[in-house]
Amino acid sequence: MPAREASPSRFVPRTRKVRILATLGPASSDPKMIRQLAEAGADAFRINMSHGSHADHAKLIAAIRGLEAELDRPTTILADLQGPKLRVGRFKEDRAELRRGQTFCFDRSGELGDSERANLPHREIFEAVEPGARLLVDDGKLVFRIVEADRDRIVTKVEVGGTISNNKGLNLPDVLLPLAALTEKDRLDLSFALEHNVDWIALSFVQRPEDVAEARRLIGGKAALLAKIEKPAAIERLEGILELADAVMVARGDLGVELPPEEVPPLQKRIVEAARRLGRPVVVATQMLESMIGSPSPTRAEVSDVATAVYDGADAIMLSAESASGKFPLEAVAIMNRIATSAEADPTHYARVHFTETLPDATTNDAIARAAGEMVRTVGASAIVCLTSSGSTARRVARERPTVPLLVLTPQIKTARRLGLLWGAHAVRTRDVSSFEEMVGKSKRMALRHGLAKGGGRIIVTAGVPFGTPGSTNVIHVARLLGDELERHRGS
Repeated sequence: MPAREASPSRFVPRTRKVRILATLGPASSDPKMIRQLAEAGADAFRINMSHGSHADHAKLIAAIRGLEAELDRPTTILADLQGPKLRVGRFKEDRAELRRGQTFCFDRSGELGDSERANLPHREIFEAVEPGARLLVDDGKLVFRIVEADRDRIVTKVEVGGTISNNKGLNLPDVLLPLAALTEKDRLDLSFALEHNVDWIALSFVQRPEDVAEARRLIGGKAALLAKIEKPAAIERLEGILELADAVMVARGDLGVELPPEEVPPLQKRIVEAARRLGRPVVVATQMLESMIGSPSPTRAEVSDVATAVYDGADAIMLSAESASGKFPLEAVAIMNRIATSAEADPTHYARVHFTETLPDATTNDAIARAAGEMVRTVGASAIVCLTSSGSTARRVARERPTVPLLVLTPQIKTARRLGLLWGAHAVRTRDVSSFEEMVGKSKRMALRHGLAKGGGRIIVTAGVPFGTPGSTNVIHVARLLGDELERHRGS
């Protein structure tokens, strides 16, 4: 279906550059609440495939697409795949008490556990572990050091004891596990998500670039791919993962379990910087406003944490349980919006965001992207208008973190929706242009319609000639909106 000429959006464009990704769940599954979250500041919605049925997810997707039509604004949906879940077996009395220094064994017997041993139903672990490696249970509350191991039995010494109970989660931070990132459940969930035209797929349990390559093959271009960085093994091969992924997420929850907590903040900065240098959108996630699961206001430390991600130049910041199952989902989105807006209004924000140096590649695309940011400051433009089919030019412009909004005009609804995770982007689906004059006229008209420019102001326009050819950006133009154009627009 050809793109139509976009009407004035009923949704006020964001002045805030960083995007907010809100997870939907029991507390936010009602269409009315989803609309309220969008109005409060949510730019994109995450559906956690670990919880709920496909029927539940289908209702959420339908509600988001209904909101998109109602607000006349492309809206982004991210489906987050669960990934492999490693768990210990069950216990005779549902739990057992372990003391520091004792010997404890994990085996493949299948029998109920006790205070001396437990079943571990994952063959791959026995094949991969070696003496000296750590084994963490229940988000690291219990710590075991492996003394000896074979294909059927792992003998450990308890370094941090406590209560171990049925089916608690297991982490092996020192081991590269021979497990695929996609389980059979993930493949079914992926097929469902693609059938329902979600915009992004988040891949869990990424350990190596090959995990990303396999997911890309299965997705087949039907959605963009976000790699979650939550395993120490992924840090070691970060550049290779970034090369293959469309975006990355700093999944601080799992990183904080498998690594000492003091190592997570510098790793967050390293991942954000690496993603920005390559022009990949980067999401900072987990426990950003954790206390708001049960409280109407966050702690001061949480406020500072959100602001830090904004100052680092992250493309998006994410709410998990705060918006999915907490008591105050709307308040969580609203205050995250206020924190981000306040940080971006700080006079030092621009310098802090540009602390990361993003050197341009030797391409016309990057030369124009960098020039657009420079020209904004030189001529005092109020917006950059980017005409694009694939969205690649918009990503390169956003990589430069310009001081003004980025109005992206595209004939592709898929492109418009995927840009919901991109820093500063306001995407509009509209018909393609066929001439330079049409390019300039449409850019000025859309900037006025969407409130990103005023009569007498200037905009920077980027596009590619021949028009309609992906990856051909080679034009940059300064357009001035005369005062009477505003009146003509109002009357059109």
